[in-house]
Amino acid sequence: MQNEKEKFKEDFVKRLIRFSIKILKFCEKMRVKRILWSIIDQLIRSAASIGANVVEAKSSSSRKDYLRFFEIALKSANETKYWLILIRETMPEFKVETELILKEADEISKVIGASVLTLKGKKWFFLHFNLSF
Repeated sequence: MQNEKEKFKEDFVKRLIRFSIKILKFCEKMRVKRILWSIIDQLIRSAASIGANVVEAKSSSSRKDYLRFFEIALKSANETKYWLILIRETMPEFKVETELILKEADEISKVIGASVLTLKGKKWFFLHFNLSF
């Protein structure tokens, strides 16, 4: 029987996959805007990197290595929020959908941030820059 922690991890990975798919579909809609092409490419890379690093952490050889993958995932989540904010502020026709995706990115970022804090046993992340929207 799977314990709650393992179930949460499994559900979180599924959530990250759904998030990546949502980003891909969102970006496909925006492809008609030539000016967004480079931003779209960056958004896809950063968003997909979140889940990729969380999944890759599973095969870590040490706790330090595991933590490193989660730190990279957190950085990717914050980068994803940046690109979404840029889209929201420059493309009003995508504002509503961007807000919904941005909210999901923020929630994902908080889960990963909490995991990093737990792994480090510290609270130093709260002293760092918090990208608000």
